[in-house]
Amino acid sequence: MKRRKLNVFSLSFIDCICCGLGAIILLFVLVNAKGAVRRNAVTSDLRAEASKLEEQVLDGKKNLVDARNALLQTQTELVTTQGRSSEIIDILNENKVELADRDKDTLATKTHINKLKTDLKSLEEELRRLKAGAKTDDDLGSRLRSFPGHGDRQYLTDLKMGGKRNFILVDVSASMLDETIVGIIRRRNLKNSQKLSAPKWRQVVKTVDWLITRLPPTSKFQIYIFNDTARPLIEKTKGVWLDAGKVDTLTLAADSMHRVVPEKGTSLINAFKAIGEMKPAPDNIFLLSDSLPTMGSSKPWQTRVSSKKRVRLFNEAIPKLLVRVPVNIILYPMEGDPLAADAYWRLAKKTKGSFFCPSKNWP
Repeated sequence: MKRRKLNVFSLSFIDCICCGLGAIILLFVLVNAKGAVRRNAVTSDLRAEASKLEEQVLDGKKNLVDARNALLQTQTELVTTQGRSSEIIDILNENKVELADRDKDTLATKTHINKLKTDLKSLEEELRRLKAGAKTDDDLGSRLRSFPGHGDRQYLTDLKMGGKRNFILVDVSASMLDETIVGIIRRRNLKNSQKLSAPKWRQVVKTVDWLITRLPPTSKFQIYIFNDTARPLIEKTKGVWLDAGKVDTLTLAADSMHRVVPEKGTSLINAFKAIGEMKPAPDNIFLLSDSLPTMGSSKPWQTRVSSKKRVRLFNEAIPKLLVRVPVNIILYPMEGDPLAADAYWRLAKKTKGSFFCPSKNWP
């Protein structure tokens, strides 16, 4: 039998080669897989840190962009502020110039004011010389309030209104309602509105208004009303001197007098005590009354007071008049009290004041 030829590259040899190659590849795959698993295990922490660092880098880039934007905005605001500061500096410089000009104007104004004061003093001195040489003033002159009325008011009263502190004392007892005793009894039982319209009382109110209009503007004054007690005409002004140069105060006093209703008895001693409470003391007193007092410091227990008792009450009140100043008396005589005129006239003469009884159409 013929021997077959041996062929090295036969099918069986190729199969063996392929199997060996497949085993090597399988071994390589297995080794590579284990290496990848080991590599992943080793690098997982590093990858996490790398990811964290990448996030921080991104945040840093974002913050950097914001910082750049803020820087740009700040630079823009700085430029604007610099421009405004330049404007403010210019305005300040202008204000300094204006202030310097105003200082110059102020100095000139002060100089002008001083000159005007000097001229005013000269005019005042000239006015005093003119007043000293004049016999009478004009109808209004320096009076702050006018007094409209009826009839001729230019009577020879000898009332001197030139004091620095004029004290006006007004009797507001019930006897000021009428001239007769019967009329007084009848009117004191009427309504207040009817009492205020009594002719005698209306004359007293006008007299007070007339006195107020003739107060010197540079003087002080106070008005008290009295019956069984004495009180200021204007409330809350007890013991206070009022400024005669203020028209509002004069008007308030006149208006307040129009609302006073005569009532009760007459205590002259309480009225004179009120004068003694004024500090400093008055230098001119005006007393408006119609009769001698009917009571002392307190209400008498008797309803009727005799003429002798009235004179005694009057004499007891005189020592309470502590100040030694002129007492100018305007008397509205009342029926049944003939001794009043003599007593008040003696008081006016003793204090070097004036005394007169006005006519029915005065002032």
